[in-house]
Amino acid sequence: MSTATIRNVMADLEDAGFLYQPHTSAGRVPTAAAYRFFAQEIASQATITAVDREWIQREMGGATSAAEITERAGHVLAEVSNGLGIIVSPPLGKTVLEHARMWLLPDGRVVVVLISPGGNTRDKILRPPRLFTQVELDATADFLNRHYSGWTLEAIRSDLLQKLATERERYEGIVQSALSLCDPAVLGDESSLHVHVEGTSQIVGAAEFANQAQMRDLLAAIEEKHRLVTVLNACIETPEPVHVQIGVKEISEAGENLALISAAYTRNDLVQGSLGVLGPTRMHYERAMTAVAYVAQLFSEALSKT
Repeated sequence: MSTATIRNVMADLEDAGFLYQPHTSAGRVPTAAAYRFFAQEIASQATITAVDREWIQREMGGATSAAEITERAGHVLAEVSNGLGIIVSPPLGKTVLEHARMWLLPDGRVVVVLISPGGNTRDKILRPPRLFTQVELDATADFLNRHYSGWTLEAIRSDLLQKLATERERYEGIVQSALSLCDPAVLGDESSLHVHVEGTSQIVGAAEFANQAQMRDLLAAIEEKHRLVTVLNACIETPEPVHVQIGVKEISEAGENLALISAAYTRNDLVQGSLGVLGPTRMHYERAMTAVAYVAQLFSEALSKT
C-alpha cells in the first residue's frame, strides 16, 4: 500500500469521526467512536485464550469465602485491564438471609445484624417507630430464621406484606415487627453498598492522566465510589452479557479517556450485583471483555456454592 493511499484512508477515517489530531504536532489517534466501533465488531467473536482461562481459574480457585472470592476477582480484573478491577456488592434488597440477630440498646435503639451465606454480615442501628423488648426482638429474629433463611430481603418483604393482606389476624404482630426491623428501605442507604476496588496505582500511572487536576478529580471519584456504583450497575439493565462504555464522563472529566467493561453476576441464577474493569481507552478490548465475562461466570458459580 502506497503512502498516498495510507494518507487518503487516514483522511477518510478522520472525516468519519474515527481519528483526530490532539494538537498540531501530534499524530492521529482513535476517537471514542472508533473504540466503540471496534468493541462492537469483536464482541460477537471474542474468545478467551486458553492461557487466560487457566490463569483466571488458578487465581480464583481455592477461595472459600465471599470476601476472598471478591478480592481475587478484583485482582484478576485489574491485571487484565491495566486499570481498576471493581466489584459492586448486591443492593441490600438482593442480600440473601442466612441468619438474623437483634439486640436492644439501653436508649431503645435496636442493633440488627443480618448474616448471609459465606459469612458476610450487614448491620445497622435503628430507632424503630415503637419500643421493643429483647423478648420481642428474639421472637422476631427466630421467626425470620425459621421461615426465611435462604430468601432475599426483598422477597421476604414481599411475602410478609402478602401475609398481612391475607392473614392479618394470624400474623399481624410478628410480621409488623419483622417489617419494621428488616425492610431494605429501613436498613439500606447508598453508603451501605460495598465496592471493592483494585488497581488504583495502575490508573495513576497511565499516560492519559498527566493532567494533575483531572487525576485528582478521578481519584476523588474512586474514593467516593457512589459514581462507580451508578455506572457499573447500568450493565444489569442492558441485554448484552458484557456491557462496553467508551468515555465515562459520569465519573469525572477524566472519564472521557476511560473505557468501562462490565457484567452482572448472579447467585443461584438471581442477579446480585456487577463487576468490571475501568481502564484507559487503549486497553486490549478482546482480552478485557472475555476476562470480564469469564470472571463473572466463575464469581457467580463460587457465590452459589458459599
